[in-house]
Amino acid sequence: MELTRSLNLRNHLRGFLIYAAGDTAAALLLHQFSWPRLLGMALVGGILYSWEVPAFFRWIDRQVPERRNAGLGRQWLRATLSQVYFNPLWIVRHYVFLHLFSGQFQQISLALVPVATRSFLVNVPVALVVNYYIQNRVSAEWRFVASALFSGIMAVYYALSATWV
Repeated sequence: MELTRSLNLRNHLRGFLIYAAGDTAAALLLHQFSWPRLLGMALVGGILYSWEVPAFFRWIDRQVPERRNAGLGRQWLRATLSQVYFNPLWIVRHYVFLHLFSGQFQQISLALVPVATRSFLVNVPVALVVNYYIQNRVSAEWRFVASALFSGIMAVYYALSATWV
């Protein structure tokens, strides 16, 4: 059953398209568009992110099950767990993918950690509210899509913030 859920072809296709679109928008804004980057990020979104994000959301559901009329504390805990998942190390890994697929191997270093940490901390207030909505108002079937759309927007933010060093 778990394997079937992790092989949700619709989510893989959605991840492929949404993550590719978000990163392409970021790349175009920065005048850094390349076909290898587009394909690479589409594959990361369609294979890795579309598998791991829904799996983590299912973990949240098991740890803090949704309940009608749940208290605010329980709802914010769900949002916080989601926020903790998309932590600075997750952002560093995303930056590594961007540099790999852009052929910028020399830019992959521990210097990405403070950039990712700063990006994470600056976006916490907005991301926490969005994660609250996703975890408590969006049905489980559509959480990955909602999260991927938000991640597409954040891809633009992360791409731009990486240049603010």
